[in-house]
Formats: sequence, C-alpha cells, structure tokens
Amino acid sequence: MNFLDELYLEKVMSGASTGTKWLGNNGRKKLPVTSPVDGETFAHVTKATQKDCEEIIVQAEKTFLTWRAMPAPQRGEIVRQIGLRVRDFKLPLGTLISYETGKPLQEGLGEVQELIDICDYCVGQSRMLYGMTTVSERPDHRLFEQYHPLGIVGIVTAFNFPMAVYGWNAMIAAICGDVTIWKPSSKAPVSAIALHKIIGRVLDQNNLPEGIFSLIVGDRESVGKKIIEDKRIPLISFTGSVPSGKIAAKTVADRLGKTILELGGNNGIILTEHADLKLAIPAAVFGAVGTTGQRCTSTRRLIVHNTRMAEVTEHLLAAYKSVKIGNPLLDINHMGPLIDKDAVKAYQKAIKTIVKQGGEILFGGNQLKGEGYESHCYVEPTIVKIASSAAIVSEETFAPIVYLLEYEGPVENAIAINNGVSQGLSSAIFSTNNNQIERFLSSRGSDCGIANVNIGTSGAEIGGAFGGEKETGGGRESGSDAWKAYMRRQTVTINYGNNLPLAQGIRFNID
Repeated sequence: MNFLDELYLEKVMSGASTGTKWLGNNGRKKLPVTSPVDGETFAHVTKATQKDCEEIIVQAEKTFLTWRAMPAPQRGEIVRQIGLRVRDFKLPLGTLISYETGKPLQEGLGEVQELIDICDYCVGQSRMLYGMTTVSERPDHRLFEQYHPLGIVGIVTAFNFPMAVYGWNAMIAAICGDVTIWKPSSKAPVSAIALHKIIGRVLDQNNLPEGIFSLIVGDRESVGKKIIEDKRIPLISFTGSVPSGKIAAKTVADRLGKTILELGGNNGIILTEHADLKLAIPAAVFGAVGTTGQRCTSTRRLIVHNTRMAEVTEHLLAAYKSVKIGNPLLDINHMGPLIDKDAVKAYQKAIKTIVKQGGEILFGGNQLKGEGYESHCYVEPTIVKIASSAAIVSEETFAPIVYLLEYEGPVENAIAINNGVSQGLSSAIFSTNNNQIERFLSSRGSDCGIANVNIGTSGAEIGGAFGGEKETGGGRESGSDAWKAYMRRQTVTINYGNNLPLAQGIRFNID
C-alpha cells in the first residue's frame, strides 16, 4: 500500500487535530479501519474524547477572531494553496478513497478533483462576497446589505464522499471567514486524516494559527452529540440519513442554531415516449451502479412510458450483463463492494421485501462469494420491476437496486410518480419533446432541488448549489450563492442628512 506511505500515514494515527497540531494517542480507544475491498484492517485511528473536543472548540473560538479579520482575498489565497497541494497528491488520495470506501478508482480520483475544483472556485468567490444596495424610502438615506463571518462551522460528513462534501463546506466557510470542525464518518476516517495533514502543512507554511481547520474522529454519542449541541457552533452542516438528520435538526433548532442538511435521496429518471435511449441507458446505469448505489444522488427509480418499457428493459439487461464487479482499484471493474457487511444485510433485507411486495427481480439480487469477494461486501447490481405504489419504492435503500416503474399517458403522470416520495434531492427527464421538458421544469414539475434534462441524476457540478427539498433537508452547499449560509447577514441604513425622518411616514415630535 504505497499510497499510505506517500500520504505520510502511520498504522496508528490520531483522530483529533486543531489543524496544525495533532492531539496525543495515549489512553484513547482505537478505531480499526477495515477496507471493504479485501477485508483487511489497514489502519487504526485513536478516537477523540470529549476533552479533545472541548480543546478543539476553545482553540477554534480563539482563532476565529484572527481569521475573520484577514481580508477575504487573503483567505482565498490560502484555499488556493490547499488546492495546489491536493493536486500534488491526487493519485494517492484517490487510491485511498477507493480502498477505504470501495468506490472505483476513477470515482475516487474524481472526488479529489472535485475538491480541487471547489478550491479553485473559492479563490474567485473570495473576491465576490457581494452585498446588495437598494433605494431608501427616506430622503438622504442609504439602504444596503452586507455579510460578515459567522463563527465556527461544524461539518459532519458521510462515508460515501469522505472528501468532496467536506470541501464544499470547509473551503466556502474558510473564504467567508469561518473556522471549521470536521467530524468525518467513522467508516472512512483515514481519507479525512490524509487530507487534513495536507491542509496542516499549508497552514504551517503560512505561519497561520491552529484552529482554522480542525478534525475530530469519535463516537456519535460522546463527540458528535457534543458538536451538535454546543452553542458556540452557530452552524452545523450535516450529511447523513433522514433519521439522524432529524435528530440533528431538532437539537440545533433547540439552541436556535443554523443547519445545512443533506439527507435522503430517492432519485427518479423519467423516460418518456420521446426519450433518446442512447443517452438514457448509460446515464441510468451509471446512476444506479456508480459508487455501488451509495450516492445520495444515485438513481433509484426509472419511470418509463409504457410504449418504451420493453425496449428499455432489453437495453438495461444487456448493459447490466456487461457490468464488471470486483476490486475497484482495477480499471477493468465498474463496480466495487458495499461499504461493509451491515450494508450487505440491508441489501438482502430489501430484496426479500421487494419479493414480498410483488416485485420481480429481472437481474441480480444476490451477494457475491468466492475468489475476489473475500470481504463479503460484494453484491450484484439489481433491476426490479415493481408497481410504483409498493411501499419499498418510497424508501431509500442505499444499494445498487433500481426500480422499473411503468406509467401511461401524459408526462404529468410520470411527474406525479417522481414527486410521490418523501425525498426530494435529484431528478431527471429524458425527452426530445420540448413541451415535456418545460413541464418537468415548471412549477408543476419536479419538486426536487436538482432537475436535469437528458443527463442522469448523479454527477453534480460544483458551480451550482447542491441540495434538495422535503426529507432531503432543504440545505444548499457548494456553488451559486450557497456561501451566504456560512455568513451573518446584516441590513444597514445610513442617514447622511440633517433630519430624522422615520420609515412609513411615522411622525414622532418631541420638544
């Protein structure tokens, strides 16, 4: 595993850092890190304690006072340097992501590139933290808005994107003048530590204080709960399941904090009678099979017009037969393992439920065993034909299972099926009919935060705001004006005249 040496990673590593200082390993419980690729335990991470968490928060509070005073373009320069350093380590970082999470190497490298891209994006954004000036109803008054740094941002990320989602949040927060505390998933902590070591060297080279970018690996109860409950952390960005997100949202709301929530996805692709299958089939297969179906934007539902169902099914079966499953570090393979054995159990449970609810397994449905699958985390990509009313269709099964759902009549019927689940992250339509496309994009169309035309549900670009509606959480990360969530908004009125007129024409005369 040369990539571990290239990233200066030890077999036992600390899971707590203030950015430039790593807290000691002594007396702390060790978290074994096992790869789903081959079942090998390749590292141990010492879990942070509540004491470590308190030290990190105190340091972050102190450093924020300095960091917020630095001009935003100078903060952008630090982010630029981080992006350059990450470029130098793209291959070992991508390899580590692939080995630790099981996603194909090309996806691991793509995730690192996404981090690099958001750094580049933030360099420009650091010079464009715009306010708005408008007209005042009072003479000799100026009315405008401005944005100020918010404080500490707590970032909780999931295993499936152990680096990119952090970048969407941390680099945006950094140019906004915030400091961050990152709690990565305990299923993928080594990728977070490797990145944090790179960031730490950039901070050292610029003689910056500790506490700008902090990291804490620990238990949900002892560490995660403390971060979410702490009033000194005004914003929590949380990526995870809907049940966990609801707990986080309630906890933060109780202390009147702010949240950015990226939760469940049950994403549908509509294939109308006018769909171009040369585009639709590859998009559907990648959406359902990519990251072994463990993306929040993975394609879960294919909503197909009845006149195209036979053709779509034929093409899908042919494509699935060509999907190669195995070691994700080998370019020949399209799909790697699920993250762990618990994920396999969830997949198997879903298959049983599908059959009970009248679903027909057209392809797959089995765990893979034997040579090359010794970790017991490999499963077959699965195609299911089932009624859209089946209860399982409304759930998010984090696995490579895609449902074929048939509809008849106008595109509005397909849109109703698309919108008929509680999640609202990503959606797509494949059609060459402009009327259908515009209806899908209209206020009566898709109710998801992302609506794509003639591309799949996964693979969002960093320039657009990322996030969804309903049980997805309603938060937005990455591009567009998502930066505003990381700042404190302030409305300002300046009276540069010699009188004191009141708004709404109110009169208040005193001697």
